[in-house]
Amino acid sequence: MKILEDRIRQDGTVLPGNVLKVDNFLNHQIDPQLMDQMGAEFARQFADQGITKVLTVESSGIAPAVMAGLHLQVPVIFARKHKSLTLTDNLYTAKVYSYTKQVSNDISIDRRFLDADDRVLIIDDFLANGQAVQGLFDIAETAGISVAGVGVVIEKRFQKGHQMVVDAGIPLVALASIASFEDGQVVFAQD
Repeated sequence: MKILEDRIRQDGTVLPGNVLKVDNFLNHQIDPQLMDQMGAEFARQFADQGITKVLTVESSGIAPAVMAGLHLQVPVIFARKHKSLTLTDNLYTAKVYSYTKQVSNDISIDRRFLDADDRVLIIDDFLANGQAVQGLFDIAETAGISVAGVGVVIEKRFQKGHQMVVDAGIPLVALASIASFEDGQVVFAQD
């Protein structure tokens, strides 16, 4: 999506450690119009896949996932990172490591929200090392549901997550694909 790439060039900041900071429109302050356009694009790309639900991990994946679910007209489920008084048992769980936060979390989804006949679309804000997506793959496998595709707002193609999804045989749509960071600038895969 050219509009997303332009926004990354304009507002993104490359930080040490191959981190791209886009908190002014994606994962802290959210641009609702851009989210809507991204949700529409995910829905267009996966329109013929028979999606019954959208899955994501809290918290930064929720906004793009909700917009994709809105345009696909299906429910959105987010895996919780922290247990609450209302989410205590009968859960699907997986362990996920966050590179940017340098912490491991157990993510959980209440079993009531996934049915054996579900065909899910996984949506997330970033795909780098693929830990969040792998955690959702693990939950899908345990639940016996099929993953129709993975949609990510931004992928860092030079890290292992892209290849992990490809090797799993799951269709992958990245709205912005970064080939590298050079001299503090983003180089997109098609540049």
